[in-house]
Amino acid sequence: MFVRRSVTALAIILASSGLANAQSPTRIEQFKAWGAYSYKAGNSTVCYVLSVPTAKEPASVNHGDIFFVVSQRPGQNISYEPQAMMGYPMKGDSKVKVTIDSKSFVMFVKESSAWVENAAEEPALVAAMKGGTNMTVEATSARGTATNYTYSLSGISAALQKIQNCK
Repeated sequence: MFVRRSVTALAIILASSGLANAQSPTRIEQFKAWGAYSYKAGNSTVCYVLSVPTAKEPASVNHGDIFFVVSQRPGQNISYEPQAMMGYPMKGDSKVKVTIDSKSFVMFVKESSAWVENAAEEPALVAAMKGGTNMTVEATSARGTATNYTYSLSGISAALQKIQNCK
């Protein structure tokens, strides 16, 4: 099930990044709640860590496949870029709120994905993930449904360390 979801996530990542000629992902290793993956895109390698929520609210709606990804793309000079990926389109003018302990981060929305609004805060979000236990992600669907996801951060540090030297 987790492998199927990670392949689905990769397809979404490839579609959103325009890398149609990329190869299928290779799972490097699983670190508790987080998996480390890589794939070739042209002449470069993309590495990422991925997890699925441990809880989804409200329970009465179909959320689709939900992921949180942190990618490393040395060929594009991108290091540890967090991304929330929803299984549905989000409200266009909404924001996604990520909370770890007492720290909150705002993400901007584009269709079914969200990225840190202020790219300078990406390292702080990743550092908070490494030091935290749980992370919540709040989003609003295009239909106006408020959603909330809880992720375990168990294994995130080891997974990020594994992709640190992605080449």
